Amino acid sequence: MSHEFDHEPIPGLPANLPEGENILWQGSPSASATAWRVLHIGWVGVYFAALLAWRLIAGLSDGHTIGQIAIDSIPLAVVAVAAIAILALLARLIARTTIYTITSQRLVMRFGVALPISVNLPFKAIRSAGAALRADGTGDVAIEVDDLGRLSYFHLWPHTRAWYVRKAQPSLRAVPDAQNVAALLSRALNAAAGSAEKAVRPVAVTRPVEAQSDHGGASPATA
Repeated sequence: MSHEFDHEPIPGLPANLPEGENILWQGSPSASATAWRVLHIGWVGVYFAALLAWRLIAGLSDGHTIGQIAIDSIPLAVVAVAAIAILALLARLIARTTIYTITSQRLVMRFGVALPISVNLPFKAIRSAGAALRADGTGDVAIEVDDLGRLSYFHLWPHTRAWYVRKAQPSLRAVPDAQNVAALLSRALNAAAGSAEKAVRPVAVTRPVEAQSDHGGASPATA
């Protein structure tokens, strides 16, 4: 792994914390959950499997032998293996180069495989948050903020709520123990809102499910 983050005084943070601000939690995405739910490696595998099956059926209907079809399918099989391997490697790199930090005053997202950036979200800029949980304990925590400045969906990807392109929502993607992370963030937001006398809605959490589409992201429920 490269040393592009060696300059960080605290891993995941671009600068030392001001006096009185404390780190409440730090974590990174799960590589396997990122591969399956963010990069959709499973669907890529299904796509190539369908292409290979179609080639087999078409070859048999044309009178080719299994051996001939297998030889003709080698290039496609190589492409399939390479695509899946690249996605698996990318998921691992995303997990290794990403650190999410919740402090007593803000949420900081440090990420970027090729171009590392840090996104600083003070609690006073957060309007609401929602968590979508999975049966394996991982999940996404999407953040709705007042203003992202020049940051867009494509700057934040994959650390953004899926399909919210026009008004991007930064997200902690595929984090382990997501229910506890969402609860901690909710407490931190409430504590900061109380001290600043500003109303902030608590984190809304969906119940764990076996499979949930990324198209909908986090839907509201009682936390």
